Amino acid sequence: MDVERVLVVNAGSSSLKLRVLGGDDDVVADHDVERWDREPDHADAGDFIRSLDRVDAIGHRVVHGGSRFVSPVRIDDEVVAAIDELTPLAPLHQPRAVAGITLTRKLLPDVPAVACFDTAFHSTLPPEAATYALPKAWNERFGLRRFGFHGLSHAWVAGRAPEILRKPAADLRLVSAHLGAGASLCAIAGGKSVATTMGFTPLEGLVMATRSGDVDPGLVLWLQQQGGVSADELAGTLETDSGLAGLSGTSGDMRDVLAAVDAGDADAHLAYGVWLHRLRAAVAAMAAAMGGVDALAFTGGIGEHAARARADACAGLEFLGLGLGVDASVNARTTSDGLIAERVLVVTAREDRQIASEVRAVVGGGAN
Repeated sequence: MDVERVLVVNAGSSSLKLRVLGGDDDVVADHDVERWDREPDHADAGDFIRSLDRVDAIGHRVVHGGSRFVSPVRIDDEVVAAIDELTPLAPLHQPRAVAGITLTRKLLPDVPAVACFDTAFHSTLPPEAATYALPKAWNERFGLRRFGFHGLSHAWVAGRAPEILRKPAADLRLVSAHLGAGASLCAIAGGKSVATTMGFTPLEGLVMATRSGDVDPGLVLWLQQQGGVSADELAGTLETDSGLAGLSGTSGDMRDVLAAVDAGDADAHLAYGVWLHRLRAAVAAMAAAMGGVDALAFTGGIGEHAARARADACAGLEFLGLGLGVDASVNARTTSDGLIAERVLVVTAREDRQIASEVRAVVGGGAN
């Protein structure tokens, strides 16, 4: 089947991004709904979809694929039910993905649709990187493992970074740093994910805007047993009231944090310092997983637009050969694809293009 125009449906926890990509991956139509979780009838999104004069296929971003979905798959009733069953693992995102799928199936019932999973890129993690040191019986009974997330973004970096560096992907040991409100690193060796910072859920790993990242599990148990903090309160606090926001008292947006730092706010200064400390340590851990690192790629909202954060992170990574050098001007003016140092680059996040590519491979190639 000839697939030229792909409608990409990227459902976040509260927002919805709709993009129609043409045959050259140019965006021919787009529409964003900022708080579509407050529109139970999804009228705004529905009006945009109805206005489209041609859609050959649809691609849906789905955050969690669990152990079952390790590659993109054509959507049918069984797939929708399986995605919905994974809601406890991604309670903010999975229901929105299902809602987006339901809406497009209703409005475009004859158009083939594909689910593209953020966890799929990490299905190549070796057992030692994916396995938690928990009882084997638990791991098998509950399907416990490191899934990893932001896979569509990291997959795009895995393909785009070698083009910018002008080096074969097979020869590169690359650390992909997806830094935004959510944040994760991925060690990419030979084009494949071999380690990542997020785990069974998107809570693990780096300090994020409102998420804690790594926390001693004994501390969490102590809060329950000795502090009287309920499981529901813990879940909500770790997800929405921690990270940069919890430490700094700001929104958690990096722009607000840096503005507070510049205003002399001690809490914001500490929050930014913790964010940097954990980021640098995690980059080093990703390098160790590959036996070295050839390049560091920044992507995501912070990765692309916060030159100061990039510079401060790299200032602690000279020992890996990832410093920016003495000329900071290139970094200061770079917000899209390009090198900012010999071994450090910025990659514009294009999950939409990654999804469109996967959709064409499935629908055009007849895969299931």
